[in-house]
Amino acid sequence: MTMLTPRTPTKLAPPGRTRRERKAAELEARTRLVAELLAETSARSGVQVLQSVDASHNGLTRSEAALRLERHGPNTVARERAPHWLVQLGKAFWNPFIGVLVFLAAIMFWQDPADEGVIILSVMVAVSGLLRFWQEHRSGRAADALKKLVTTTCAVQRRAGSGSLTTTLEVPMDQVVPGDVVKLAAGDLIPADLRLITSKDLMVSQAALSGESLPVAKADLPPRFPDGAPAEDLGRQGTDDPVEAANLCLMGTSVTSGTATGVVVATGADTYFGSMAGSLVGERPQTNFDTGVRKVSFLLIRFMLVMVPVVFMINGITKGDWDEAFLFGIAVAVGLTPEMLPMVVSANLARGAVAMSKRKVVVKRLNAIQNLGAMDVLCTDKTGTLTEDRIVLDRYLDVHGKEDNEVLEYGYLNAHFQTGLRNLMDQAVIDRVNEAEEVVVDARFSMVDEIPFDFARRRMSVVLNRNSVLGNVGRPEHIMITKGAVEEVLDLCTHMTDRGETVELTEQLRWHVTRIAEDNNRQGLRVLAVATRTIATPRDTYSVADEDRLTLVGFLAFLDPPKADAARALTGLADKGIAVKVITGDNDLVAARVCADVGIQVGHVALGADVDALDDTELRALAARTTVFAKVNPVQKARIVRALQADGHTVGFLGDGINDAAALRDADVGISVDTAVDIAKESADIILLEKDLTVLEQGVVQGRTTFGNTIKYIKMTASSNFGNVFSVLVASAFIPFQPMLAIMLLLQNLVYDIAQLATPWDRMDEEYLRKPRNWDAKGILRFMVTIGPVSSIFDIAMFLIMWNVFGANSESAQSLFQSGWFVEGLLSQTLVVHMIRTRKIPFIQSRASWPVMVMTVLAVLTGLWLPFSPLAPSLGFVALPASYFPWLIGVLLAYCTLTQLVKTWYIRRFNTWL
Repeated sequence: MTMLTPRTPTKLAPPGRTRRERKAAELEARTRLVAELLAETSARSGVQVLQSVDASHNGLTRSEAALRLERHGPNTVARERAPHWLVQLGKAFWNPFIGVLVFLAAIMFWQDPADEGVIILSVMVAVSGLLRFWQEHRSGRAADALKKLVTTTCAVQRRAGSGSLTTTLEVPMDQVVPGDVVKLAAGDLIPADLRLITSKDLMVSQAALSGESLPVAKADLPPRFPDGAPAEDLGRQGTDDPVEAANLCLMGTSVTSGTATGVVVATGADTYFGSMAGSLVGERPQTNFDTGVRKVSFLLIRFMLVMVPVVFMINGITKGDWDEAFLFGIAVAVGLTPEMLPMVVSANLARGAVAMSKRKVVVKRLNAIQNLGAMDVLCTDKTGTLTEDRIVLDRYLDVHGKEDNEVLEYGYLNAHFQTGLRNLMDQAVIDRVNEAEEVVVDARFSMVDEIPFDFARRRMSVVLNRNSVLGNVGRPEHIMITKGAVEEVLDLCTHMTDRGETVELTEQLRWHVTRIAEDNNRQGLRVLAVATRTIATPRDTYSVADEDRLTLVGFLAFLDPPKADAARALTGLADKGIAVKVITGDNDLVAARVCADVGIQVGHVALGADVDALDDTELRALAARTTVFAKVNPVQKARIVRALQADGHTVGFLGDGINDAAALRDADVGISVDTAVDIAKESADIILLEKDLTVLEQGVVQGRTTFGNTIKYIKMTASSNFGNVFSVLVASAFIPFQPMLAIMLLLQNLVYDIAQLATPWDRMDEEYLRKPRNWDAKGILRFMVTIGPVSSIFDIAMFLIMWNVFGANSESAQSLFQSGWFVEGLLSQTLVVHMIRTRKIPFIQSRASWPVMVMTVLAVLTGLWLPFSPLAPSLGFVALPASYFPWLIGVLLAYCTLTQLVKTWYIRRFNTWL
């Protein structure tokens, strides 16, 4: 058996190159080899290709498929996947903040190996790295488990044994093997590299490989004749570029229309896409949130690099002890390092993904959570979101609007015999015909050919043979039955059936039948036209050109009732600051009626033709003022999304069809459902396990909670660090001894950091969740310089109290001073978390979650216990007098009061908080 496996190249890259250059050269060579093999495959006949992979038209047996799966491995390519836990553990410690701590610990160890600060820094590094590893490892496993809820399958012909009948099975794509015979239809992803065996009007989108947005025609073509002339002019046969080969369908592409059967010639890393996957895999482009976190991180590091030398110089000059000043400067640097930030971000995203899964929202990409929370415009189709997605055939009408069983029969024949993408309306027609009538109809007709549906024509046709029955033998007669959008079908009609007679379709009659369709549209019914044509000269194959000179038979009217809770769901989204725009391929009258029924202010309905007539600037204006777009195709949907983004909106797109794939990729957050076509699920960032706007609203709330808790930690850390440095500068300049020992600063920072580990489990105020939230780097800086110095006021107040009230104004009493400031500093840092976490009055109008409350209590108790603990002498603490604590309570109450007042002013001044 000869499998089409790429040959291993020798001497892929000359020596002397960098590792990256050698890898790029190897990938290029491998891709070239795969392309050569595919070119050879393209030049062969279908029979030769089947022989080369030891397969047949009937497909593999299940035992053969199992053996080949074991031999070739799963049909997967290089992709981002969770690394080995040891690699992940190493990466958890690889961030600039831990790097700073390790560097500072090394300096302290070099100066004094017995310094307790080395131990504390080591604990901080271990806690930060290990917790980040645990969170990311757990989130990776959770994400993999969630993704398994959304499976992508393909139709494969398999047999139980060598003598068994062939059956078509839906198998997961990773189980496809070379030699499998795959059946393709509109909406399918190409699961592997295929050589087409049969095809009918097949159009494939190759944007993932070629970048070309328009689909291309594919067909099973015989090899070139010896003189080099192509058998058919439908593409480049035998081309060096496998993407351009007309009889090859490659992994990573998708079917937009038509049907086909193909044999798998390569899977996984041996495919053309797989050969390039090594260069395609890597870090995704950073979102606005990623960029913001990185900017704030390096802002704090730069702030540390400026302030630490200043603190060091002031302490060295004023105290004269440069060694102690050096250690104090290191402690200040540690205090300015938000080493828990990576862990808190990871924990927030992981917790958000798990929480959203419990609300029937599967997150495929963790960073999409932030975009979901920031979304302020949701574009969606109406079917299934505003309506029940439970379509029933309500009426089958003749050209005068009266029920006619002949229209139902023709509609049934069209739906029953088609082999392409059968939709809910086709199923509704089939369900309307009882089983006895189906048997009779099936006996009278047989399938000849099909012209599949596509989104440009908005119709599909079947060509049937009228079988000879009851002994009536005559010349075979073919009849074409076309079903589709009223306007598109009417354009092809020259006659109509009127009470059993065929009459010419005059302009007056055309106006009359159009009005019949529109009257039903205004009642919220989706109307399809049904037309026929008797073929005078029967043949085996037909094309779009044959959809001409049709005779209109009548209309099929479908009812998809609005969801009972759609209006409430839309109100909920509006309350969250999300504008809903309906973008549908359906009729404008139907779209307007359904939207009005669920409470959407429709206004002017823009059509796809209107979109095409505008440039990008004009489309931005149209998209801003329009709520409903109708009769739009896939390209127009994507243009509308991009126009809204250009206007400054964060756009979500909810779709489940082939025509939604481009818009799903272009949106800030692509949202699909688990029942969607393959290409829609693959293009989406988030999958809903239930097509319901209420479920989506819950996901939005969770996204905003996740984002809010992350921003909350960043703002608390930034403002706290800024205030601490300001206090240290004042104390260093005016107090003759160190205001706090380096070991105390390190310990204070450690306790505070551990207390903040509960931040991802905090709740957010309802008011915060009502508005879309986006990253605001300037706002964080403004918050830091406004709120941070408030703590310095009360730090200085405590300095004065310890100096004047308790006589801690000499070097002999410096331990008392340092102990007093340590307790006040730690408690104020811990309590201010509750002031900053909400724009309301803390503890009264808004209470933190129980994990945050527990960690707060533990941090406060630890701070109060340390000066009295057995560890106190070794850490430099002394027991504080009982009279200290009334002063402490007074300072803390005054601090909380002033922070609340400043917070109220800040909210009024800048109309924002977190």
